[in-house]
Amino acid sequence: MAETFETIRYTADVVVTTTDGRVLLIERGWDPHQGQWALPGGHVDSGETSRAAAARELAEEAGVYAAPEELTQIGVFDAPSRDPRGRYVTVAYHLEVVSRTPIEAGDDATRAQWWPLSDLPTLAFDHATILDAVRTTSI
Repeated sequence: MAETFETIRYTADVVVTTTDGRVLLIERGWDPHQGQWALPGGHVDSGETSRAAAARELAEEAGVYAAPEELTQIGVFDAPSRDPRGRYVTVAYHLEVVSRTPIEAGDDATRAQWWPLSDLPTLAFDHATILDAVRTTSI
């Protein structure tokens, strides 16, 4: 029996919350899920750790700068159907910042916005599941 190998892509996502109960979301600038709200995140580059990628993506997409060691790992999310482009495995991180931390959309984000945790839009990918994992453990 021949073995088949699946292409797996490696990503990192960040849940950024404020001390007054808000979460940072970005509006996606292109497909998949163009125009939908999502957590900041993206591909892990060659030679980069997922933690470093999470910090880099957070700066690129939302203008929030954090040292990689400030990010706390939430978990690994690897459901086979979590991304319509194929198999994506993400390591998600959490960062808490003070209220009114300035944000600025960049890279593939068309907007960045603080949302009350009690009134969130529908989220792209499995980002609601990732956010729920943070809520049950630390918020």
